[in-house]
Amino acid sequence: MEAKTPTKLNNIVLIPTDFSEVCDNAVNHGVELARSLKYKVTILHVINRETKSKLKKEDLDISYIEKKLADYKLLHESGSGVKIDTMHAEGSIFSVINEVAVDIKANLMVLGTHGKKGLQHLFGSFALKVVLESPVPVVVVQKKSFGEGYKEIIFPVSNDVEPRQKVQWAKLMAKLFNAKVNIFQSLEKDPVMNNRLDIITKQITDIFDESELNYSVTVAEKTTDFADQVLSYAVTNDAKMIMIMTRPNVDIPGFSLVGWDERLMFNDAQIPVMCVNPVEIGAYYWEWVAPF
Repeated sequence: MEAKTPTKLNNIVLIPTDFSEVCDNAVNHGVELARSLKYKVTILHVINRETKSKLKKEDLDISYIEKKLADYKLLHESGSGVKIDTMHAEGSIFSVINEVAVDIKANLMVLGTHGKKGLQHLFGSFALKVVLESPVPVVVVQKKSFGEGYKEIIFPVSNDVEPRQKVQWAKLMAKLFNAKVNIFQSLEKDPVMNNRLDIITKQITDIFDESELNYSVTVAEKTTDFADQVLSYAVTNDAKMIMIMTRPNVDIPGFSLVGWDERLMFNDAQIPVMCVNPVEIGAYYWEWVAPF
């Protein structure tokens, strides 16, 4: 089933888990995000061939899965004040996760990964598609803890993608966590492109000024290795989140990443990355995503 953008959302953070340590961290991030957003949480386990093989090998049944999910609810619900639902569904991780996101009308997803290699191992050869074809933004987390929230946000600006919808999410996250948004603008060899980027950045800062957000603007020093420069800047500024957008792929259905985006998503510094897929949105969308 092809994932489609919900027409009305239910203020839910969806958190898939395979019960690994990194997915435990994803649950922590997701519950804290939900508490800040005043959302509910749905924790999902997909029962695929690997799960069935493990259950059979260890002489376990579905009650094992249900107990693990119940443990999450018991651990997080009372302390956070967040309403937590749990569910399991059988099928391919690639298809089931995004189908569930549509079915429950989630606003946001938090996905745990050990990095690109680990994500491929956990979710198979279609790993990136979980992110790229998600109907809602996905926060990809590794082992870095939530801490006090996303206080420093890195906002890359390049000629590769249109940042309009990312701006709205940056505003939301900045207001939630009283964060500073650090705009990091690429440097191009073509002066015309640099002028275009200056205009885009000015449009973004105008919006941030209207919203009275704390922000800074830094231009890359080199025309090459944009991902390395973004990550170096993120580490230097103790970034708590990097925000990226995918872009429409004209060759195949779904979405794709530019090369530097993919490197940021699986960064060695383990900084959480919010991945925003471009969708057709109207006023209703932001009314439901950011109701305050």
